[in-house]
Amino acid sequence: MKNHHHHHNNVSEKSVSLLMLSFAINIALSFVELVGGILSASMALVADALHNTSDALSILIACIAFKIGRRKATEKFSYGFGRAETIGAFANLVLLFVSGVYLVVEGVERLWSPQRIDGVMIIWISLLALVIDAATAKISHHEAHHNTNMKMLFVHNLADAFGSLGVIVSGIFVLWLGVYRLDGVIALCIAGYMIFQAVVSFPEVVKVLMNAAPDDVELEEVKNSITALENVDDVHHIHLWRIDEHEVALECHVVSADLEIAAKIAELMKEKYGIAHCNIQLEKGKNCQDCCL
Repeated sequence: MKNHHHHHNNVSEKSVSLLMLSFAINIALSFVELVGGILSASMALVADALHNTSDALSILIACIAFKIGRRKATEKFSYGFGRAETIGAFANLVLLFVSGVYLVVEGVERLWSPQRIDGVMIIWISLLALVIDAATAKISHHEAHHNTNMKMLFVHNLADAFGSLGVIVSGIFVLWLGVYRLDGVIALCIAGYMIFQAVVSFPEVVKVLMNAAPDDVELEEVKNSITALENVDDVHHIHLWRIDEHEVALECHVVSADLEIAAKIAELMKEKYGIAHCNIQLEKGKNCQDCCL
């Protein structure tokens, strides 16, 4: 049997504050890289600047989502606002993908028409960017394993760090060998990484938005666990879905004469599967015409 653990971890206020600081620093860095890229005629540096800008915006989106997600449930939003973080992650993925596609177009153009670039300028600017990217990635890394938004931020910043390394290599090739075409290659590598990560992460985010059942809990297994309880005659109209990244909900109709069975099922679901939200309807007989499963 699978080991079902559902963590209810929230991103700490300290992390959010550090991320807001990272947002301000990354916006400033993006401006420096963009100006430096234009002055040095480096498409790779411009690509890194645009990627950094998307990172800064993703940090801002994530911080807003964290703040909204902490709001208490209301009568209208009775499940709370936890899914705001998932929506934020979705927006970040779209931003990452679109930015990557744009850079592919620009990188290909630079491959066909390489231009002379200032190697010294892009090396110094990229060294500064590498330090900032590494520091920002470190902030998001320790909470990335349990939060999709933090994972997206870590991926963004890790891509930036590799991008900065690539631009430094491009600058070295310009200074030592006079090779300018590598600038376009580096831009394409950054773009490829962005698109790949967006495509790979997209299904998991969509599953939450589409109310899909969690991957580590099988519907048939849950149904069999309920049916195995004493005094349960039948289980139907059973549904599992993720309220947000961590919370899972269950709805089912149970045929039983035991009025206490709903409490027993709820306790079983929480202990065995970590499902804290259960909506259980008791029936005397299987006569629900509109029920499924």
